[in-house]
Amino acid sequence: MYIAHNMARRLNNITSHILYTLFVFVLLALVGCDGTRYVADGDYLLTSTHVSCENPRINLTTMDTYIRQRPNSKWLSSLKVPLGFYSMSGVDTTKWVNRTLRNWGQAPVVYDSLLTARTVEDITAAVRNEGYLNATVTPQLTKKGKRIKVNYDIVTGSPYVVRKIKYDIKDPIIGDMLAKDEQLLDMHIGQIFSVNQLGRNRNRITDYLNNHGYYQFNKEFITFDVDSSQMNRTVDVTMNIDLYRRNSYQDFSLHPLYSVRNVYFEGANTPDFTLRRSVLEQNSFIASGKPYSAADLQRTYTRFSRLQAIRYTNVHFDENPDSMYLDCHIQVSPQKTNSIQFQPEGTNTAGDLGAAVSLIYQNRNIFHGSELLNVTARGAYEAIRGLEGYQSHNYEEWGLETSLAFPRFLFPWMKKSFHRRSSATSEILFSYNRQNRPEFQRRIFTAAWRYKWNNPRKHTQYKVDAIDVNFISMPWISETFKHDYLDSVSNRNAILRYNYENLMIMKAGIGFTYSDKGKTIRLNFESAGNVLHLLSAPLKFRENDEGQNTFLGIAYAQYIKGDVDYTRLFALDDRSNLAVHARLGIAYPYGNSSILPFEKRYFAGGSNSVRGWSVRSLGPGGYVRNDGRIDFINQTGDIKLELSAEMRSHLFWRFQSAIFVDAGNIWTIRKYDDQPDGQFRFDTFMKQIAVAYGIGLRLNFDYFVIRLDMGMKAVNPAYTTSREHFPLVHPNFSRDHAFHFAVGFPF
Repeated sequence: MYIAHNMARRLNNITSHILYTLFVFVLLALVGCDGTRYVADGDYLLTSTHVSCENPRINLTTMDTYIRQRPNSKWLSSLKVPLGFYSMSGVDTTKWVNRTLRNWGQAPVVYDSLLTARTVEDITAAVRNEGYLNATVTPQLTKKGKRIKVNYDIVTGSPYVVRKIKYDIKDPIIGDMLAKDEQLLDMHIGQIFSVNQLGRNRNRITDYLNNHGYYQFNKEFITFDVDSSQMNRTVDVTMNIDLYRRNSYQDFSLHPLYSVRNVYFEGANTPDFTLRRSVLEQNSFIASGKPYSAADLQRTYTRFSRLQAIRYTNVHFDENPDSMYLDCHIQVSPQKTNSIQFQPEGTNTAGDLGAAVSLIYQNRNIFHGSELLNVTARGAYEAIRGLEGYQSHNYEEWGLETSLAFPRFLFPWMKKSFHRRSSATSEILFSYNRQNRPEFQRRIFTAAWRYKWNNPRKHTQYKVDAIDVNFISMPWISETFKHDYLDSVSNRNAILRYNYENLMIMKAGIGFTYSDKGKTIRLNFESAGNVLHLLSAPLKFRENDEGQNTFLGIAYAQYIKGDVDYTRLFALDDRSNLAVHARLGIAYPYGNSSILPFEKRYFAGGSNSVRGWSVRSLGPGGYVRNDGRIDFINQTGDIKLELSAEMRSHLFWRFQSAIFVDAGNIWTIRKYDDQPDGQFRFDTFMKQIAVAYGIGLRLNFDYFVIRLDMGMKAVNPAYTTSREHFPLVHPNFSRDHAFHFAVGFPF
């Protein structure tokens, strides 16, 4: 314990010195430098650009994208630190310090009138495309010393509206097709004229025809004639669809309508690689006799990309001379079927050093249907210090996990048409984990049947745990551990005892995820023990000494649990964004359980929670930690509420900074003697919301992010006195800070 405490103290000291040094360095860059140091006489430092318009119909965010010259970048959308670094550098670039400061910094952005003029042209064209044909844009310049601000003021005037609509479609077959679907011709008299809407109509018609056999059709065949010569701000629009001509040497003709004649699968059957034709046909939306469809082509690419046995796919069509038929060639390149990975790792648990190793075997085509077999064997060893009264001081873990994933929906009586429409994966999983600690031995057996599928067009994903069974066995518990924690009257803890007994968890669940345009919503629900509880009476399950029904001699857990998770990302500028996050989780034990299994309980604090607290050190409610060695079991709950906001900004190279505010806590549904003041109550829970704030540094390598966060407590619900309850006003750094090192964004 002393070693772990000493290491933690040293780490905190090192972190404090790093943050202090960074703060001083940034402060010097901001205060000690003049941003106009390298701006020549007669030039101006561009400090601000803005777009304004009194017409609420104009999207200023869209117009802002047309600005061709922007001021120097800012940290956290307010501090021009990169410009400060550059200004701190000396003129002599042969010196290392000057080169470093310039590499870290950013040269001053000198106002360019030519770029301003081009911006005016682009914004004017964009506004006029929205129907304001007489719109003007005026750049308003505000100069102060060697600094300049530019505001692009838009005056739209009155919009033009559509007076007449005509269609000149020279191909009668296409004309009849478009006439049957009014949404394709999305124009009507009286609407505001918009060039952008004409473009959307053009693309929509092209996509429709490409998906209905018109292999050679492209949007260049569609043109619009716009007559704006009317004096009453109206326009007449004529949409033209020209006849087909392959090249300038041929005559005009009706657009050719193609169908698929033959489909050839190539590369799927070689001496080293075999993939069943039925699997290829099931994942291909291109079939003989069907009209050509660009959408079917894209869906085929998407489905083949999901097959683990295939590395990449290439699809091309050959036209048959003097016929309206296409031959489709689907070429697949095989992925390496077998692979073995060896993953060693080091572990450090509160100063106890250890090592672990994993051996992973994968077969991506075990039954020649692109099934993925994954077998993982893991072993771990850790030397535990500071334990007294135990025979062994070592921790050993052995585990074996086997999963088999099928690239389709395996379910009886399922129609083939549903198999084709759904991009599902079915998975069977078995695992066994053996843990030997000085205090106890634990065995965990898991069996599961799961489904996963998604709908890319609606940006949704689904997950169903049809059945998930966990057997947790405690074959041996040391007498010392029993005496100190389980049997002693002074330390008797119901939650702790429940989690060191044999237990079975048989659950089913469903998960839903929606993610699009910076917004993500996750919903999860699971229920355990209900099927067994219905069978307990007719099958006459036996009861144990605690009055619980047992199955195969083991008590089973019964509960329901639901989680809602929401994340939204807002772009503040080209270098900064704001991420907000909210989470609500509720789990309720009932029937055969009065306490949730430990694995299903909520905890608060840590790198992905309220970051002013270390992991599992917050709550429940106003619960105050004691000095016992079992607080990790008490600081769990049945309800969790979290709210977070984090502003992220690019610094330089791959470094990003963040400032954040976190709030939340956990609570219990029932009242437990070992968790005083931890029960959720509507009249007190608002006072028990913990609040933290802090700063962070990220190293973003795109495929993974290394994160360093330091949080400070602002409101601490564990205390009632004003001085301790509001550390924001009365901070104590040694008491109120928490340091977190993690991989990935917090949300």
